[in-house]
Amino acid sequence: MPVSPVASRNALAVSLLASLLAGLGGSADAATAPATSPDQVAPAPDSGEGAEVLVVTGVRGQPRTVVDSPAPIDVIGAVELAHTGRVGLKDILGNIIPSLDVPALGGGGTSASVKPFAIRGLSGDYALVLVNGKRRHTTSLINNLSNISGGSTPVDIDLIPTNAISRIEVLRDGAAAQYGSDAIAGVINLILDSSAKGGNLELTTGKTYEHEAALAQADLSFGTKLGDGGFIHFAEDAKYHDHATSSAQPVPYIFPFVNGQPDPRESTANHLIAGGYGRSNRDEISNSSYNAELPISAATRLYSFSTLSYRNIKDARGAVASATTGYGGATNALGDTVLPQVFPGGSLQAYRRIREWDFQATLGVKSTIAGWSFDLSSSYGNDSVKLGAEGTINPSLGPTSPTSFVMGHQKQTLWINNLDITREFNLGLAKPVAVALGAEQRWEKFQNIAGEPDSYINGGYIIPVDATPFGQAYGGKAPSPGLISFTGTSPADARSISRGNVAAYIDISTDILPGWYLGAAGRYEQYTDSAGATYSGKISTRIEIAPGLALRGGINNGFRAPSLAQTAFSTTQNTSQIVGGVVNSITSKFLPVDSPAAIALGATPLKPEKSLNFTGGVAFEHGAFRLTVDGYQIRINDRILKTDQFGGAGVVAILAANGISHITNAQYFANAANTRTRGVDVVSEYTVRSGNLGTVKLSAAWSNAQTTILRLAPTPGVLDGLGLTLFGRQTQLFLTEALPRSKVVASGTWSLGRAHALLRLTRFGQYVEPSTVAARDALFGAKVVTDLDLGYQLTSSVDVSVGANNLFDVYPDKNGIIAYDGSGQYGAFAPFGLSGGFYYARIGWKF
Repeated sequence: MPVSPVASRNALAVSLLASLLAGLGGSADAATAPATSPDQVAPAPDSGEGAEVLVVTGVRGQPRTVVDSPAPIDVIGAVELAHTGRVGLKDILGNIIPSLDVPALGGGGTSASVKPFAIRGLSGDYALVLVNGKRRHTTSLINNLSNISGGSTPVDIDLIPTNAISRIEVLRDGAAAQYGSDAIAGVINLILDSSAKGGNLELTTGKTYEHEAALAQADLSFGTKLGDGGFIHFAEDAKYHDHATSSAQPVPYIFPFVNGQPDPRESTANHLIAGGYGRSNRDEISNSSYNAELPISAATRLYSFSTLSYRNIKDARGAVASATTGYGGATNALGDTVLPQVFPGGSLQAYRRIREWDFQATLGVKSTIAGWSFDLSSSYGNDSVKLGAEGTINPSLGPTSPTSFVMGHQKQTLWINNLDITREFNLGLAKPVAVALGAEQRWEKFQNIAGEPDSYINGGYIIPVDATPFGQAYGGKAPSPGLISFTGTSPADARSISRGNVAAYIDISTDILPGWYLGAAGRYEQYTDSAGATYSGKISTRIEIAPGLALRGGINNGFRAPSLAQTAFSTTQNTSQIVGGVVNSITSKFLPVDSPAAIALGATPLKPEKSLNFTGGVAFEHGAFRLTVDGYQIRINDRILKTDQFGGAGVVAILAANGISHITNAQYFANAANTRTRGVDVVSEYTVRSGNLGTVKLSAAWSNAQTTILRLAPTPGVLDGLGLTLFGRQTQLFLTEALPRSKVVASGTWSLGRAHALLRLTRFGQYVEPSTVAARDALFGAKVVTDLDLGYQLTSSVDVSVGANNLFDVYPDKNGIIAYDGSGQYGAFAPFGLSGGFYYARIGWKF
């Protein structure tokens, strides 16, 4: 295991905390029951449904219920997770949680395969993901080509087996002072199943109504006792999910006209050029986990949990067609790149390949010493991805070019150590004062590793002049180096970067008077890179003004350190563009901010993003009815965003003056904007139990969020002089208008005897897919999607279900502005997909 350069500072922090505790040991009377550790998971009394479930996320001391919590929090149980028919946690939560959105196609590159997500109008890396209260490592795949959540590197929750989860707690409030960097929009805490007896096997199959996308999934989980009073619980989630047939419309022509008439080859050509439009992935995924705890004395317990995943993706989003056509956005720039000796038909279907291993393992010990509860843990995680391509070529290698390539590797590693110490003190208040102290040490590393040379080199091939139409059109020209549709990582783009971090926090909370809760937290973090030192704090309160009716709210400031990928990521794309019949080679570069080329174009070291959050709301509970209404404002300064792409003769001249050649377009990350996100979340629930008619649970939730740009960073003088801007119109609208501003989720579950059913209606509000000019913006209207799940328990151990996601086969609005050739008729960002309805069947066996 690697040794952090800040390990000695962590040891010092632990020593200081131990000294502090020694001084506090006799200064107050400890309560008879020790407080819950901030990362310790309290056992759930049931599956996680209902208002009476005790939550541990966002609170110290004794766990609280959803209504008692001083901050808004959602609890999603295992039953609700299972009865969706959806594949992967992102799509499941995007369908259940109103404030979380997952676009169908957020953009290009790997983000078309590993989709980004947004929460409360902010990208997924503003939400901290915990597993059993411990920080989860992020993905190694940066969303550099995504328009939604562009440049983000969030945790990929799809690599956690859904059937391993007992419940999910989603804290909708800033919590950087409690948990550290990234917890600006909220915290998602995945609590693993601790069942110590029996198991479950579940088989699911399904497909879309019209576009195939066959699904076969098997989920197996099993728990057993471990030692005297311990447990170990295993889970395996294996699935095969095929790509969907294209939702695009065929283009009218593939080949240029011959003497003003269509080419005879049109009659046998494939006119569906957008082969990957819709669900473009063929996924093969295996997710496994264990969760274990073993008592070693009356006061001390060892615990461990781990996940291991393998994912194999074949993505058709690299689809391209004819080498010579000028029709359609997918083929405008191909020109001389599709060599007829390799692809005699003049067209190809390129596929991106992703082969990924992901794991995380945690080992810890919990104990109580002299009235203090200790939780000491160490966790190590790694996400390793091999990027490949099939069905494409490097035309600069000529007709001998291979058609399958290894384009590179990306790796993200996190090693984290935590010490959390809690105790309650009786000070004569309404409830004991819960005091929590903690120290944390992190070490993380990002690697962008070069691919095989054939994926990026310039082979020097010159197209011969001959009697063929291709030779007549392009003879004597040199095709662009690198792959068609994809980008191999060259040694010039390869990079390895790491950093360390130490942190310490204190959290104090109590009920000062009966019904009046008050909590305060503070945190200090120190990074070894340009992120430097940061401080954050949080104050929260809840006041019960009448039985069952309470006001709650708080204020907190937070931070998010730049991800290592945002600092170090680099890629080069070589393309061709036909202008006036002439093929021009274009080299586009995504530059690390510390590279000479980026510095020449005005880049500066990235600073941490700083946030200020306000939240306030009301919680009401009476009998079986529960209602919470919470408003919030999140202001983020120095927000890290992708700049526009800079090009033109002036940019080339600036780079040349700094000794940098062969780059025609460039962009990088910058602390580009201050933004403000305001929103309201409303959640209600009502349960009716009737012996003859069964039990009905009704819930409705509404989320509304709007992001406003308050300030844009000034364009560096070197670019301003060329009439360029850091952050243009289209990029601004991606930030403020590309997500549905509102979302409503209304659902009802019913059970009677052996029968059960779920009906869910989700209304996704309107959104805009912007262009560089207002006349080409596309507005997509609100849509209501219906999900239905019907089940019957055949025996005490066998349950069968059938259901449909998007029961009425709803598609986004058609909009001809986005893609005049029809290939993108529904746009790309639809949060409910582009492939219509999906039906499924499921059988489960408990043993």
